[in-house]
Amino acid sequence: MKLVIAATGASGAIYLQRLLAQIDCGAHEIHLVMSAPAKAVAKQELDDFKIPSNVLHHSENDMNVPFVSGSARFDAMVIVPCSMATLGRIASGSSDSALLRAADVFLKERRKLIVVPRETPWNLIHARNVVTLLEAGAIVLPAIPSFYSRPGSVTEVVDTVVWRILDQIGLPSAHTYRWGEESVSAKRKKN
Repeated sequence: MKLVIAATGASGAIYLQRLLAQIDCGAHEIHLVMSAPAKAVAKQELDDFKIPSNVLHHSENDMNVPFVSGSARFDAMVIVPCSMATLGRIASGSSDSALLRAADVFLKERRKLIVVPRETPWNLIHARNVVTLLEAGAIVLPAIPSFYSRPGSVTEVVDTVVWRILDQIGLPSAHTYRWGEESVSAKRKKN
């Protein structure tokens, strides 16, 4: 698969870190775009933010990257975390950065765009922008963890959202907890 993964300045850099860790970046072509605020948040929230060596890292201002053109074939784009400011810019059709232009291209070409907002609560403007993106064909996947698997750490809580992202991309993880399956903590107790 050819994927664009982007991050903006919302809190939740751990979601990006765990997503990159769970994709086989050697088997897939991964392009990463991080806004300046996303880089600052990652530095503040994570002691050691790591980008896998085979991920192609691009500047948010580089409009010469392949994924800003509809003629370039890509399978999916994920924006994780996605600030409500970025979500609103996408909903308005703004394309003044590589990240925003790519999101616009994915929508116009009817390619999979997955937006992972982490901010809460929402105001009416946020809700209307979400509806606009849904109507345009985006998948809005708020970073709302599940607890069916009885996660025992922050990382395990985060992974419940990452697994949903991977499912939407079409790259499910073998570690994904599925409803009705034995919980991770129950498996741990047996071992």
